[in-house]
Amino acid sequence: MKAAVAYYRVSTERQRKSGLGIEAQKEAVARFAAQEGFDLVASFVEAESGKGSDALDRRPQLAAALAAARSRKCPIIVAKLDRLSCDVAFISGLMAQRVPFIVAELGTDADPFMLHLYAALAEKERRLISERTRSALAQRKARGARLGNPRNAREAAALGRSVQTEEAERFAANVLPVILSIQSAGIAGMAAIAIALNNRGVRTARGGRWHVSTVANLLARSIQSVQP
Repeated sequence: MKAAVAYYRVSTERQRKSGLGIEAQKEAVARFAAQEGFDLVASFVEAESGKGSDALDRRPQLAAALAAARSRKCPIIVAKLDRLSCDVAFISGLMAQRVPFIVAELGTDADPFMLHLYAALAEKERRLISERTRSALAQRKARGARLGNPRNAREAAALGRSVQTEEAERFAANVLPVILSIQSAGIAGMAAIAIALNNRGVRTARGGRWHVSTVANLLARSIQSVQP
């Protein structure tokens, strides 16, 4: 059988813990792999948004999947294209990684050119939805409807801090399995782990390189998140 790496993604850590969306993706990929004669030699699960120009930097599990596929010289299989992204620029960046991507929903005949086309169509549809939403809000405002966030500045700031904390915990949860796999390979010490993460192309939450301090901070956050 042909080797392949599976990649699954949900948009929030809550969805990852609940299994919402992941089980359906796993079933679709497993069914496709069985039909096409692929052996899933590794799988990676990510809880992260697919939006933003720095989406790849915020998705360490995808970086790990790319590294695994390169080492085994095999493709990455996803259930649907939007589990990678619906952003054309992001899809183009992935194609530049020179690792084959197979979308189970589209089949093995969907080459990189077709993936670009599907991503372009999805991006256009998303833009049209955004434009229709802005138009509807403008019409409501013109009719005198009150729009905006009624919270005061203190409540808004507290909400912002809460969102930042949740994002940091989600990022730590995504990177921790990568660090554990590095440690299982016999690599110990913060400095050595930082070097291994950088060599694998995994970025920090801010898109930078790993250092002893950033590895230590992430591990500390991971420990705090599991404490009662």
